[in-house]
Amino acid sequence: MDTTAVPVPRVLVIGLDPFRVPGPWDPTPVADAVAVGMARFADAGVEVESCFFGLDGSDDIEAVVTEALERRPWEVVVVGGGVREPEDQLDLFERVINLVHRLAPGAAIAFNSTPSDTFDAAARWLGRPRSAPTKEAPPGSASVRVRPPCGDRGADEEPGTPFWAEQEEDPGQTP
Repeated sequence: MDTTAVPVPRVLVIGLDPFRVPGPWDPTPVADAVAVGMARFADAGVEVESCFFGLDGSDDIEAVVTEALERRPWEVVVVGGGVREPEDQLDLFERVINLVHRLAPGAAIAFNSTPSDTFDAAARWLGRPRSAPTKEAPPGSASVRVRPPCGDRGADEEPGTPFWAEQEEDPGQTP
């Protein structure tokens, strides 16, 4: 019987914090869709962290993204649509992609179409089925916890990760 532990894939999602994007709009539907999309990772047993930043001038975007990318090795980095669009944000998109290229050279780069299909974007590169369950997970399975997003924490807090799948770690594995 093989008792070798299979490492849990790690995915970083980089995107905009919908509550810190200026404009006369309601960010709640987007935030709700992000939460649904991120929960799908836990349902599939994939560890996920997010790095959300604002466009309201309150973040040093390059520092926020750099901190998240340097936190650990990533199998996949998903770059959200808010970073890629609109066209007048091309500079932002280029800066993020170049940071990913430089700081996570072993990671695949993926792009979602909507916040709710973020798992599908990562799954294309993880070799997992794209239709992760969306129903409530059974007791004892992976869960999703919420921490302050990177770039939105106090000086005394550990680096935050708004979402990730909680898994038992094998002490012999490298974090």
